[in-house]
Amino acid sequence: MANKLFRKKNVDQIIRASLSDGSGGLAKVLGVRDLVSLGIAAIVGAGIFSTIGLASYNGGPAVSLLFVFVAVACVFTALSYAQFASTVPVSGSAYTYAYVAFGELFAWIIGWALILEYAVSNMVVAISWSQYFVSMLEGFGIHLPGWLTMAPGYAVEAYVKLQEQGVGSLSGIERSAAAAYEQAPRLGDLPLIFDLPAGLITFLVTWLVYIGIKESRTASNVMVAIKIGVILFVILGGAFFVKPENWTPFAPNGIEGVLSGVAAVFFAFIGFDSISTTAEECKNPQRDLPKAMILCLLICAVLYVLITLVLTGMVNYTEMNVKDPLAYVFEYVGLDYMAGIVSVTSVVAITSALLVFQLAQPRIWMTMSRDGLLWKRFATIHPKYKTPSFATVVTGVLVAVPALFFKMDFFVDLTSVGTFFAFILVCAGVLYMDHTGISKQSRFRVPYINGKYLITIGLFIAAYAVYYYGQETISEWRNLSVAEIIEHKLLVIVFWFVWIALSVMGYRYRFSLLPVAGILINLYLMSQLGASNWLIFIVWLLIGLLVYFGYGYRHSKLNNNAAG
Repeated sequence: MANKLFRKKNVDQIIRASLSDGSGGLAKVLGVRDLVSLGIAAIVGAGIFSTIGLASYNGGPAVSLLFVFVAVACVFTALSYAQFASTVPVSGSAYTYAYVAFGELFAWIIGWALILEYAVSNMVVAISWSQYFVSMLEGFGIHLPGWLTMAPGYAVEAYVKLQEQGVGSLSGIERSAAAAYEQAPRLGDLPLIFDLPAGLITFLVTWLVYIGIKESRTASNVMVAIKIGVILFVILGGAFFVKPENWTPFAPNGIEGVLSGVAAVFFAFIGFDSISTTAEECKNPQRDLPKAMILCLLICAVLYVLITLVLTGMVNYTEMNVKDPLAYVFEYVGLDYMAGIVSVTSVVAITSALLVFQLAQPRIWMTMSRDGLLWKRFATIHPKYKTPSFATVVTGVLVAVPALFFKMDFFVDLTSVGTFFAFILVCAGVLYMDHTGISKQSRFRVPYINGKYLITIGLFIAAYAVYYYGQETISEWRNLSVAEIIEHKLLVIVFWFVWIALSVMGYRYRFSLLPVAGILINLYLMSQLGASNWLIFIVWLLIGLLVYFGYGYRHSKLNNNAAG
């Protein structure tokens, strides 16, 4: 059984499979410009238009450095993705890459994690879109009932606070939420509160993705042009209102405050891997995918750093804990007309991020189904539209329903867990390809830097830095019980042990430094996420294992063909 669980696919098998079962009918229409556009559409979405506010509130202007740090981490990962994409030019993203490097069980785990990543990411984007849309309508004098524009959790919390502490304790937003609770129609004693705009936009984008890749590409290109225009508008226009004193203190809450924004900042960058899910719709995937990944990541990193500095320069970081920070900063400085322009175009801009994620997830399901690990219907290609029709519809339902009823805060951290996990395995997969010689088939390769000694040197430097500059952290650890260390610090311990293991293996096998750096940076960022997110993620993986052993293991085409 163990041999079957870890049986690997070779590149030729995967490419042949992509041309069978009708999946070869996907339309090949995407070039480098289209891929870069899709990448920017995915990366510059809710991250810059929504979660950047909370990250700036927690970390101050120093969050701009966190964007640089996370961008560097993503560059290492993007290089690894690019090598895999040039080697295995089919849909499936990290799922397909794990099948080549680690075998079927790991591929399933990654595929299942990616389902969570894309679904949760789109829930965040849909909810963020709704907030901007409602704000835009109010700018035109159109006011939707509050109970139609928010998650029930917001209204319930505000109403409970109102009852316990009185109206004087509520912020303006909380008062609106409490009013929504009181004004909502009832089904018995249950108030009917839901985020209708979030559900509607998910439905409309799913319909667009369903009817074709050409239509999706055209819509994405138009929306990205508008989006980049808005961001440049904010950067150039806002620069005139920057007050350098707002950048002092630069890191008001220290390194912990900066790192508390890791999930939000990382969420802003995860979209670049969605490009790889369109491999079978690229004209020349082995050449174009690597270029597109690196280009869109570099462009977006520069935009994020500049806009963070402008926002925190215009308004003190203590005022940034808002859901629509780009519009808010212009309202704050009295330029309501610019805030209105930002709100209107932000609605269009965020839609493009929603489109790309809705485009990506069905293609992962299609690939998993093609391998026999999911039901056959997920691999169905529409005869007219040339899209994975059934998988697209299911994706729309699974995103729209939670977006109607859940709070955005619940999803932001959760989406990063599965993403980090996938990124680590992709970087590790490059080490495997180098070791086994598969890399010789790659049209693009991660630049090789011999890590035989450098990985160990880096370990000693990091340990030295912690010892001499991290005495507060060391004191915190000393005050924790064993149970508290296991609950809150276990992943940090895992991080150091993995670094030690990579130092030994790197010395023995002459590992390439850049994929190792990708593994370590992603694992470190992973260790900073809350325990509750990990608990939910583990439950999700356990459900996935039940599905795999209940269906996928028995229907796996790779294992059945081998048995035959």
